[in-house]
Amino acid sequence: MCVDSQAIRKTTIKYRFISRFEDMLDNLGDATMFSKLHLRSGYHQIRIRLGDEWKIAFKMRNGLYEWLVMPFGLSNAPRTFMCLMTHILRPLLGQSMVVYFDDILIYSSNEEEHLTHIQAILTILRTNQLFLNLSKCLFCQHRLMILGFIISSEGIHVDEDKINAIKEWPIPKNDSDVRSFHGLATFYSRFIHNFSTLTAPLTDCLKQQQFTWDIAQQSNFDTLKQHLCTSPVLALLDFSKVFELESDASVTGMGVVSMQELLEQAILYKHKSEHGTVNTSN
Repeated sequence: MCVDSQAIRKTTIKYRFISRFEDMLDNLGDATMFSKLHLRSGYHQIRIRLGDEWKIAFKMRNGLYEWLVMPFGLSNAPRTFMCLMTHILRPLLGQSMVVYFDDILIYSSNEEEHLTHIQAILTILRTNQLFLNLSKCLFCQHRLMILGFIISSEGIHVDEDKINAIKEWPIPKNDSDVRSFHGLATFYSRFIHNFSTLTAPLTDCLKQQQFTWDIAQQSNFDTLKQHLCTSPVLALLDFSKVFELESDASVTGMGVVSMQELLEQAILYKHKSEHGTVNTSN
């Protein structure tokens, strides 16, 4: 059920900051086995504070109703949920798991260690009376898809379904179409070297008062799709190894590739447009 919460959102002090999932993957290191847990109706597992139920009442034809659990649509619902998950799982965060809202990624270097990690996390969830959606959980996998990424011991890949969506993306007809494609491309910009330079024609297109789509934009659109569909596998970071940086620059932007000794895979792309916007990707 979705309720219009505009009135209470206007009077709520908002807490915006939420870590990006991709930034949480830096600690996977030498992981070779993965599991994914998914909470059942995540928000609804958080009880509204006693006495505050009236604040989020809503009207139906047959009367007023009050939420007893946290509904969707509240300004701070995402942050509240993330605070709960990071608080109860804090002892294991960055050691054997990462959590992003109702998704938990467990990683280990071997099977025996992995089973121990799973048991520890399930114990924490049970102690805090948080329930899982078993149909969306996967255990003891060497390759796992989660939140648009494929995670394996080889590194981080782009989800094949997203690649197919990019391949079939139609030619933009207006600014809204360009923004939609640019948003998807930006989500995977960590896989593309010199992303800011590659997307400059599309960005310039959005700055014009009237939408235009000419040869330059079409060529850039096709090139960007090709890069996204053939993006490399990013290696997992190993903080015990030496980092190497390679950089280049042009009139439209600059880019940096981070690698590690004995590895031919990139582990991080960083790019900056001529307008000063910095985008860090790993």
